[in-house]
Amino acid sequence: MHLASLPSRRADARPDSPCLSDEAVGTLTNEAFAARVEAASRVLAAHGVARGAVVAVRLPNRVDLVVSLFAAWRLGAVVTPVNPALADAEAEYQVVDSSSRVLVTHDGLALKGVTTLMPEDLTSPGDGIGVDAAEPDLDDLALLVYTSGTTGYPKGVELTHANLDAMTGTMVESLELDERDHSLLILPLFHVNGIVVSVLSPLRAGGQATIARRFNPQTFFTTLETVRPTYCSGVPAIYTMLANLPAEIEPDTSSLRFVACGAAPMPADLIGRIEHRFGVVLIEGYGLSEGTCASTSNPLNGVRKPGTVGVALPGQRVAVMAPDGTLVPPGERGEIVIQGPTVMRGYLNRPQETAQALKDGWLHTGDVGILDEDGYLRIVDRVKDMIIRGGENIYPQEIEHAIHAHPAVLEAAVVGRPHPVMGEEPVAFVALKDGASLDEDEVVAFLTQRIAKFKLPTSVTFVDDVPKNSVSKFDKPRLRATLAPTGTSAMGRDEERP
Repeated sequence: MHLASLPSRRADARPDSPCLSDEAVGTLTNEAFAARVEAASRVLAAHGVARGAVVAVRLPNRVDLVVSLFAAWRLGAVVTPVNPALADAEAEYQVVDSSSRVLVTHDGLALKGVTTLMPEDLTSPGDGIGVDAAEPDLDDLALLVYTSGTTGYPKGVELTHANLDAMTGTMVESLELDERDHSLLILPLFHVNGIVVSVLSPLRAGGQATIARRFNPQTFFTTLETVRPTYCSGVPAIYTMLANLPAEIEPDTSSLRFVACGAAPMPADLIGRIEHRFGVVLIEGYGLSEGTCASTSNPLNGVRKPGTVGVALPGQRVAVMAPDGTLVPPGERGEIVIQGPTVMRGYLNRPQETAQALKDGWLHTGDVGILDEDGYLRIVDRVKDMIIRGGENIYPQEIEHAIHAHPAVLEAAVVGRPHPVMGEEPVAFVALKDGASLDEDEVVAFLTQRIAKFKLPTSVTFVDDVPKNSVSKFDKPRLRATLAPTGTSAMGRDEERP
C-alpha cells in the first residue's frame, strides 16, 4: 500500500469515520483530514515544494504535524521531522543538512534561504494553487529521520515509501490491527516510533489515532479513560513512572488490548509489575530508526519471554554476528544485524557511514545481543557502551537491571569512567522512589548477591532523576561528561573489588 494516498482512500471509503484527534482540533473525520491535507499541499506547492523537495516540520505533538507529513507526500516531497526541543542552532543544522526548502514551525524560527510557515498558514483561505496528487514511486524517499547525534553530528536516516509500506504492513499483521483499533500517541512525533506505530499503522488498518501532548504520569490515566484507546506505545521510563504511582490510583484500562514498549530494554520485573498492577498485556520489541522502527517483538498471541525483545517480525531476518563477520549460534553474544525491506536506504550524504552500517548485506545495529534456541533476542548492551575493565567486558544494562530489582530503586544508569590502571570502571547513577532510603553500601551489598565482583560499580551517585535524552533513553553522554578520571592515588572501592 502506498501511504501517500491514504487520506483520500479513507475519505472515499468512510468519509464520516473518525481519523485523527488532538486537544486543539478535537476529532477530524476522514473527510475533514483529507481536506486539510489537500489544502496544505496547495500551500506547500505555492512555496515551491514539488517532487523530491524536502520539508522540515518542527512542531510539538499535534494534528498539524501529520497533516504536513501527508501534504508533502501528496506532492512527492520528503519530510524531515525536527525535535521542537532542539536549540535554534541545532534545528538549523538539520534543516540545512537536509536541504529543506520549507520549514513548518510553531515558533516562527527564521532561517536564511528557507521559507518559514506557521501551522495556521497551511489552512489560510484562498492560499495556494491547484495541484494534482503526485503519487511517488515506492523507492522515493519519504522520511529523513535524524539520529540523536551521540557519536557526532546527527545523521539523516533515509527511509523510502517502500520502507514505510513494509513496516506499517508488518505492524498491522503482528499487532492484528483493524478498523476497531484506536492508538493513543504519547511518544514524540518527530521520532519514527511515534510516526509509524502510533499514527501510520492504525490509519492504514482503518482505525484512528489520538495525539496527546507531552507525557505526564499525573494526567495519563485521565486521558486514557477519556479516549478509550485499544493500545499505546511507550518506553521503559514511562512505564517506570506509571508503575510507581501511588497505590490508590486504580485506573480503568479495560479498553486496552495491549501496550507496547521499545527504545531501550525493559527489566523483566518491571514488565511483571505493569501487567499485574494495571491488568494489561505488555509487548516489548526492538528496533531502530535505520530499520524503520521495529525488527523484533514478543508475540501478541504466543509465548512472551520477559527479558527478551521477542522474535524477528514478519519479513525480517535478525541474527547475531561475530567481529569476523560470521553468524554465531544461539546462546553466544555478538552484534545484532538485520535484513529485510525495512532497512534504510542509507545516511544522507554520508557514504562512508552508510557503508559501515550496511555491510555485507546486513544492517549493523551497534547493539550486542544473544538469540536463544527459539529465536528470542535478548539485548545485552550497546557496543559503544560496553565497559572494558582490566580486560573483562562489562555490559552496563546487566548492572542496571540488577540495581533496578531493589525495591527502593526507581531508575538506574551505569556508565564507564576512565581508570589509569584498569582502563575503565563502572559507576552508577541511581534515583530512588519517593520516600525511599538507600545508601551506597546497601546498593553494593545488594548487588554482591546478584552479579560478579568485577562488575560491581566503584561508586554510586544518588540523583533526583536520571537524565534522559529527547526520546526518553538514559542520556549516557551527559552522565559521562560529569565524571572525572579516577586518580592512581585514589582508587576507592576499586582496591577492594579488583
